[in-house]
Amino acid sequence: MLDEKGGVWHWDGDEAGLYRIDGDFLKMLSTQGYTFYNEAGEVYSFDIRTEGPTTSNECIQATVDSDVKMTVLIPINPVMADKLTSLETVSQVGIALDGVPIFGDAPSVLDTGHMPALDTCGGHIDPGGVSWHATATDVNAIYKAEGVDAKCSNVTQDQTAQFGYAFDGFAMYGTLNYDGSVPDDLDQCGGHVGLTEKGGEAVYHYHARDSFPNLPTCLVGVVAKDNFSTNASGGLGSSHGGGGPGGPGPDFDSVAEALGVDADLLEQAIKEAGGRDADLSQVAEALRVSVDALQKAMPNPKK
Repeated sequence: MLDEKGGVWHWDGDEAGLYRIDGDFLKMLSTQGYTFYNEAGEVYSFDIRTEGPTTSNECIQATVDSDVKMTVLIPINPVMADKLTSLETVSQVGIALDGVPIFGDAPSVLDTGHMPALDTCGGHIDPGGVSWHATATDVNAIYKAEGVDAKCSNVTQDQTAQFGYAFDGFAMYGTLNYDGSVPDDLDQCGGHVGLTEKGGEAVYHYHARDSFPNLPTCLVGVVAKDNFSTNASGGLGSSHGGGGPGGPGPDFDSVAEALGVDADLLEQAIKEAGGRDADLSQVAEALRVSVDALQKAMPNPKK
C-alpha cells in the first residue's frame, strides 16, 4: 500500500537520487510516467521466479528457492590483469563474507519499467537466490549522508570492515581505512595499495564509495574462468544464465533478469514473434518493455 514503507531504490530519472520506497517516492515516479499503484493505493508487484508482470510498472520480488546451491571460484593469490574488467548492470562483482554474491547495479526502471527493489541493507532475492547490490556493512552511513529515512538493522555497521572479496581475489572494504581515515588515492575502480590493519603489509584492496551505488565499477585483477555456477533454474549464474566477469556470455535467462521479466515468458514471446528472426518490437510489446531495453539486454543485440 502507498501508506507503507518498503526498501530503497536509486532512481536515475528526473530528480535522481537514493530514495526510500514510500508513497511520496512512488507518486513522484507517477508524475514521470511510471505508475506502480492503482486507484486504491495498492502497489503492483510480481514474483519473478514464478510469474511475469501484468502491468507496465511493477515492483519485482522473488520467493526463496531453498534448494539453490552456488559455487564460486576466487583466486587465493590475486594478480593484476593486463586490462581492467568493466562492471556493468547486474555484473557479478564478488562474494560477501556471509557467502552472498555481490552484483552490480540492478536494471534501471527507465529500461525495463519494473523495479527490482532493494531492502534497506542493499540486497534482494532474484531467481537465483539472495544477492547484495551494496556494501551492507556501511550502508547506514550513505543513508545519513544522503538524507534517506532508512536503516539497515540486520547487519553490523562498520565503515572500516571488510565486506567481501571481488572476483579477482582482492578484498573489498567499507568507505574508510582501517584507522578511520578517508582514502584519498583510490584508482578508477575504487581501490588502492594500503594497510588493512595496524602493523600489517600494504596490499591492494577495494573501498566502497561514499554514495550510492557504492560498489567497484571495474576489477583490476585476473578472474577465474567459469567463476560462478549454481543449480538455480533461473537468474544470473544458472546453467542457462550468464557467468561472472570472464565467464560465459549471457543467454535468455540473464536477458530476462536484466529486463525484469520471467524467462519462460521471454522464450514464449520470442517464439511467437518468429524465433531466431523474431520481430523485437513484437517481443517488446508482449513483455511490456521498450525495444531499446530489449536490444541492450540481448546477448547479440539485433539492430
